[in-house]
Order: sequence, then structure tokens, then C-alpha cells
Amino acid sequence: MGASVRRIAAMVLRYWYLLRGSWPRILELAYWPTVQMIMWGFISQFMATNSTWVAQAAGVLIAAVLLWDVLFRGQLGVSVSFLEEMWSRNLGHLFVSPLRPGEWVTALMTMSLIRTLMGTIPAALLAIPVFGYSIFDMGLPLAAFFGNLIVMGWWLGLLIVALILRHGLGAESLAWVAVFLLAPVSAVYYPVSVLPGWLQAVAWTLPSAHVFEGMRALMFEDAVRWDHLAWATGLNIAYMAAAAGVFLHFFNVARRRGALLQTGE
Repeated sequence: MGASVRRIAAMVLRYWYLLRGSWPRILELAYWPTVQMIMWGFISQFMATNSTWVAQAAGVLIAAVLLWDVLFRGQLGVSVSFLEEMWSRNLGHLFVSPLRPGEWVTALMTMSLIRTLMGTIPAALLAIPVFGYSIFDMGLPLAAFFGNLIVMGWWLGLLIVALILRHGLGAESLAWVAVFLLAPVSAVYYPVSVLPGWLQAVAWTLPSAHVFEGMRALMFEDAVRWDHLAWATGLNIAYMAAAAGVFLHFFNVARRRGALLQTGE
């Protein structure tokens, strides 16, 4: 166990040095969440005077965009850290060491959490003086929303890593576009009820839809919807187990085929 923790910590330290040594990477982490928060903040201010629905809960769109960025950054944190190993042709070097796949994945997820916090916290803090809204006013339910969204980002990232291992860097664009395929049915900015009936059924199979419905219930009704949180948690557990199985399968296939040594830019 001690050796395992040391190997995970060593990989996290490796990714941290890569991030710390590049100011454009650090700037990019906070840039997009902040720009989106400002844009949606002004949209929210406009709609508050022209939309009864938005006026009922100040900051609902700002909260939505900040929580959506947790999901996006969580997924991107896993995918990009993996892609950096692919671009530098370093996978073969990693796995001739005692590093195990599970330890590597744990390091990727830890780095994803760090990158997500570095990106979203500055935007959330800036929203307080600029728009007079603090997402932290949600209290403890915010931790549940955050946890479910970042775990969803992790299993999405694992699936993308598995597909890149299977198909090579030709599939790397999935790291940036895959999560947006789920945005229309995640009900980020509108209730699930506005979707067509058949799409509502699809939406309820996603943890993100339950999280955003729970967020709106908290903001509009001042009620914690434990049923939505329970569904989101249960779905995340099931999807994480499935994603881990898919990842391990394609990782073992790539190792047998020698793709860990051959794949690169």
C-alpha cells in the first residue's frame, strides 16, 4: 500500500510540475470558466428584468455555468493529462516501471480535481463582487453537486482514454467534444420537462440531469432533492464501474499489441 501511494503521488507530482512550469496552461484553466461566468452573468442580469423564471432565483444561470464547468474540467483533466503522455510518447516508459494502471488512473483523477479547482474557484469568487451572487450560499448540497459532476467527468474521461488507446490519436478530438454531446440532455440551463418525451427518458439516465434538476429545486424551492442526489450517485457508481472495465480491457489490448510503445504524434 505504501509503494502504491508513493507511485500515485509521484505521478501527481509529475503532472503538477508540467502544469506549474507553463503559465499559459495555468491561465487557460481559469480563463474559460471566468469568461463563461461573466458572459452568463450579464445574460442573467438582462433576463432577470425580462424573464419571470430567472427573476425567481438570482444567479441560477451563473450557478449552472459554474457547475457545468466542473463536469467539463473534470473530464478534460483526465483526458489531457493522458494525451500529454501520448504526445510525448511516454506511455511505454511509464509502464516498464512498477506503475499499475489503477495507480495511474488515480493520479489522473487527482490531477483532474486539482485542475478543476484551479479553474472554477477563481470564477466563483469573481462572481461575488461582480454580480453579487455566491454559489457557496448553496451550502452542503453544493459539495454533493460538485462531487457527482466531477465523478461523471472522470468516467467520461476514462471512456475517452479507452477509445484513444483503441483507435490512436485520431480519436483525440473526443477529449474536447464528447462532453458537449451530452449538454442538450443534461438540462444545464433549462428543466428536463422542456425536452421531448423520448429525450427526457435519455436525460434521466445521466447523473448530470439529476444534479442540475436538484440545483434548480434548491434555488427555486429551497428544497434539497435527495431523490435526485441518490439517482446521480447510483448512476455514477454504475457508469464508473463500467468505464473502468472498458478502460482496463482496451489497456490490456494495447499492451498486448505493443501500442503503448508505438502510439504518439
